[in-house]
Amino acid sequence: MTTKYKDNQAIANFIEYLKIPSVQPDINYDDCVNFLKKQAKELGLPIKVYEVKPRKPVVVLTWLGKDQTLPSILLNSHMDVVPVFENSWTYPPFSGHIDQDGKIYARGSQDMKCVGIQYLEAIRILKQSGVQLKRTIHVSFVPDEEIGGDDGMGEFIKSPEFKSLNIGFGLDEGMASPNEEFVLFNGERSIWQIHVHCTGQPGHGSLLLPNTAGEKLRYIIDKFMDLRKEQKEILDSNPKLTIGDVTSINLTQIHGGVQSNVIPEKLSVVFDIRLAVTVDHEKFEKMINEWCKEAGDGVTIEFEQRNANVECTKLDSSNPFWVAFKHAANDLNLKLDCRIFPGGTDIRYIREVGIPAIGFSPMNNTPVLLHDHDEFLQADIFLKGIDIYVKLINAVANV
Repeated sequence: MTTKYKDNQAIANFIEYLKIPSVQPDINYDDCVNFLKKQAKELGLPIKVYEVKPRKPVVVLTWLGKDQTLPSILLNSHMDVVPVFENSWTYPPFSGHIDQDGKIYARGSQDMKCVGIQYLEAIRILKQSGVQLKRTIHVSFVPDEEIGGDDGMGEFIKSPEFKSLNIGFGLDEGMASPNEEFVLFNGERSIWQIHVHCTGQPGHGSLLLPNTAGEKLRYIIDKFMDLRKEQKEILDSNPKLTIGDVTSINLTQIHGGVQSNVIPEKLSVVFDIRLAVTVDHEKFEKMINEWCKEAGDGVTIEFEQRNANVECTKLDSSNPFWVAFKHAANDLNLKLDCRIFPGGTDIRYIREVGIPAIGFSPMNNTPVLLHDHDEFLQADIFLKGIDIYVKLINAVANV
């Protein structure tokens, strides 16, 4: 560690957390849980570990507010990280190496162990300064976000333990921003992953048989890829739009066939679709079903994942938590860029049960490196983020 950060406890805690290789798949979360128990003890906060699914712990640290009848604030982050290709990293990906420029290299430095530690360090500062907040704060650390979150936050929100937390507003992860602005997300596109199965007449590869699976597959692929092209043209034609504002469609898998000279009886294609928040889900599904009919008999769809349409969090005077958040951001002179998140995070589960929530990671002037080789976060940006959370947490918890 460079001399500048040698005695910085927040940096030391961050690096200790980064060194835990909680990498998908098949994670043992014990080291994460033990680390968080140690943090809770140092902060003087009660901690509970819920296992709504075996070996999938949800860890919640609680700071009780002055008025415990008020809905509480949830500060959420996930403990798991995506796999690494070690040979492509300059420094070992679970070393938490700090170079001479103050860059902290590790998987999870941006996505999103930084935010979990920033929550805790902000609470440490608030407690040490004698502040007592009006609302109770729950800091949750959940498993399996990087593989969809079904067994993590997806199960936790259904539990009586979650309901007992009485959440009124939530914060979760955002994304780094390469410029001065801080990116903030108040909604997410809906993830639909669709398998289209095309059945048809099998036979010898030398024949021109009617009603083949390949002809139907081509029709389906053309329809989806034409819509993809249309959405890309909309995005490219308007510099004010970001990827979160349009529907993205990508062909990700094709399955079928037995050998080169046999016309198969079945071919399947998989599309990853992220529906823009403006899309009518019922109409979109009806359109896909029409395409299947037009392609011919024996064409069916199967959903691998199908997110419901979840209302975006209001960023206006009807949402007092947003008003408080924005006021604190203005006091800090933060330039906010409000967007729809392009991927999927655990925040969609929180919004799904009617809780307003914002995705925000205080990382500006930082290249977007989530899931990339040499993921890093500048130490000074990390420390500045703690100060930002001190103001933001204080603001939303006193609404």
